[in-house]
Amino acid sequence: MINSLSSQQESVVNTVAATKRLARALMVSAGEFSLILASCNSINRQQQILSLLTEFSSVDIQEIHLTPETETLYTTIATNINAVQPGALMVRGLESVVEINQLIISTNLMRDEFRKKFHCPLVLWVNDETLRKLVWLAPDLKDWASSTIRFDTPNTTVERKALIA
Repeated sequence: MINSLSSQQESVVNTVAATKRLARALMVSAGEFSLILASCNSINRQQQILSLLTEFSSVDIQEIHLTPETETLYTTIATNINAVQPGALMVRGLESVVEINQLIISTNLMRDEFRKKFHCPLVLWVNDETLRKLVWLAPDLKDWASSTIRFDTPNTTVERKALIA
């Protein structure tokens, strides 16, 4: 019970710290393009983090949710972004895209256009699988990202048991 409680507390502390790092990254990049990867495996947790982010940041955040049919990230963002660009742009739903490999490859090819067209930080929410695909299929794009902020923390109880065994 005590281990479970301390693990939950540690998770909350890590989530708050990562959310503050994301808020700081958005503030530092205000008014200019930067690519930030936010790594989180739970869609529900992503929503909780975005709610928490509004407490730490006054940046105007626009969200774009990708559908399974999304073919290109650049065109999707360009058609959905407001006339006045937001302070930050959050893209969620990459894990739902059916042709994710093709989307990642085309995004890598178009990466210079993002900087030309968008003047705000772009946060791509990725899960572990999508992050691995980014590294494999678009290493240039992945390297271009200013940072990867991780919101998933390993289960310390499982780690402790593995160390004891």
